[in-house]
Amino acid sequence: MDSIRVFAGDCTVSFEGSRDRTQRGRVVVVAKPDRTVLVHDAAGYQPVAWLTRADSLTVESGPGSFGLVARAGDQTLTVESNDVAGRAEYPASDAGVPVGSHPDTGDPLVRTNGAVVALDSGTEYRLPAGATVLDETCGDCGLPLMRVERGASFEVCIDRRCDPLDDRVKDRFDGEWSCPDCGSPLRVIRRSGRLLAGCDAYPECETAFSIPAGVVVDDCDCGLPTFETGRGRRCLDSTCEGR
Repeated sequence: MDSIRVFAGDCTVSFEGSRDRTQRGRVVVVAKPDRTVLVHDAAGYQPVAWLTRADSLTVESGPGSFGLVARAGDQTLTVESNDVAGRAEYPASDAGVPVGSHPDTGDPLVRTNGAVVALDSGTEYRLPAGATVLDETCGDCGLPLMRVERGASFEVCIDRRCDPLDDRVKDRFDGEWSCPDCGSPLRVIRRSGRLLAGCDAYPECETAFSIPAGVVVDDCDCGLPTFETGRGRRCLDSTCEGR
């Protein structure tokens, strides 16, 4: 798991770049896993010096001192301790919306950055675009269920190995539509990480359409299905102007 390093003491802080400045005081220095460095004093909520997502971060820590240099482009943040009050390292993770706990370990689960993540172990369950995590749990493994729209609304486990969304979409729509170019069935396939309705005559016919996040509500003038999505109605063929 990633960790946040914290240093405290009487420090000289220098910033070179867009806002050249040198300060000294008793401060707390926070170095985050993404190489963001924040220097806080006693006043206000905003750090007195900072560098976000530095290109490089060097930390030197001895028995009675510490030093830090962060660089991003032509900007440099330097912290040198004059007197050390303390230092520590703490495990850290992304914070997200609580969605339950892991059925086997009791590890808290949160939704963050397009995934459900177990806070302690870091186990990650990536979510499809547009997925809604439900309060209900999977009857097989006990993890939360999610609702995903891919032609129809499906409720499946967040662990795709337990209850694959692709299998549900295939069962419902595989061969349901015809290729507008050659008339062959459109098969539900996954290619390059995308769920597609691809022509069964491939590679002779390379027609394929990405299945959008939405439900089928009608037939388009071109013969393909029309989807109701979060951005309105659209044909399976995103280039089609019909509805």
